[in-house]
Amino acid sequence: MRFRTHAIASLLSALALVALLMLPTTGATADTPPAPPGWSAAWATSLYRADKFPAPNWSDGGFSNHTLRQVVRVTEGGVAARIQLSNRHGTAPLRITGASIARSASDAAIVPNTLRPLTFGNAGSVDIQPGTDLLTDPILFPLAPFDALTVSLHIAEATGPATQHSQAIETSYRAVGDHRDNTDGAAFTETTQAWYYLSRVEVAGVAPRTSGIVTFGDSITDGVGSTADTNHRFPDELAELLAAQGNPRAVVNLGIGGNRVNVDSSWLGESARRRFAQDVLTQPGISTVIILEGINDIGLSAGAPEVGEPPAPVSADELIAGHRDLIAQARSRGLRVIGATLLPMQGSPYYSAEAEAKRQSVNHWIRTSGEYDAVIDFDTALADPDAPQRLAAAFDSGDHLHPSDAGYTAMAHAAAAVK
Repeated sequence: MRFRTHAIASLLSALALVALLMLPTTGATADTPPAPPGWSAAWATSLYRADKFPAPNWSDGGFSNHTLRQVVRVTEGGVAARIQLSNRHGTAPLRITGASIARSASDAAIVPNTLRPLTFGNAGSVDIQPGTDLLTDPILFPLAPFDALTVSLHIAEATGPATQHSQAIETSYRAVGDHRDNTDGAAFTETTQAWYYLSRVEVAGVAPRTSGIVTFGDSITDGVGSTADTNHRFPDELAELLAAQGNPRAVVNLGIGGNRVNVDSSWLGESARRRFAQDVLTQPGISTVIILEGINDIGLSAGAPEVGEPPAPVSADELIAGHRDLIAQARSRGLRVIGATLLPMQGSPYYSAEAEAKRQSVNHWIRTSGEYDAVIDFDTALADPDAPQRLAAAFDSGDHLHPSDAGYTAMAHAAAAVK
């Protein structure tokens, strides 16, 4: 009887896995629901155009006869995987000539016996139309939480300006020609810290998982100020902490440096209100969103002349109205929505008496209104006890706005403590 029960369970597991591998591969949009149960987001990023982003970036020139190799770390495991690619902000079809996936070794090197081709409707190449996302075919590719993956894309034809994420805090690599199968990484002589076209890694197990967390915000969620290539962003640290506490959950990072709740920008991304549906509501397998947004609405009210960003004054009341809109959007899909207070900023270029008054007003509303399902008080957790308008020295990356690695760890502990 025990043997028969085990055999039946194994057969059911196998059949469930086959069903998962047959799920549709077309990408979700803001107007369609996420993927069917079974697939869940294990890594994701927000993609946009950055016409004037000051850091070195391949976005404007795009790619032509290049292989682009990108490293990401998943926060949830599974027995199968598929990759979402995006031409969301392109102006012409994006032709992917070929793609591969492998476990990461170090830098641009991969573990040779893990290299697998990625396909698109069983084809080795694909055209992704402007404004659209596309999922690869699923492949059997067992993963554990916190495994690092390397995705390589060969792009033979000129792309023009590329859909990208400017502040990956992770090194990406480029080589001339088709080097998808290169294992030692020696061909990849160019580097930058941005991601291109890669928007999500999905994993599947035998049982559906729907407890994932989206962290939604600006450069602080993005991890600016943390050490590159070390996964010290607070969402990464939160995933590690939850796993260590026996409550493993996928945590995906949908932050954009400089992003604002109410203001669109050609180099800081669409406003939080505008991008929320695409970036958050299409993520499969999630139940919770943590919102940390607004410091840029306050700090950039006077504009940023050095990059041509015009003044866009935003009041505390307008910022609160924006948060209410985000809460309503989250609840429209049944998500638990957690608000996070804005961090101290005295000593940064954003600080003034007027700006501080706005920050205090918004934080008071987040803490006391009861409109969020729960609140993470990052402000209190990272403030200098003797000067609470400033970040504590140990938590300050040096610009008095973005946390250090220790600051991001403190944020993760504050987030994990909220039930």
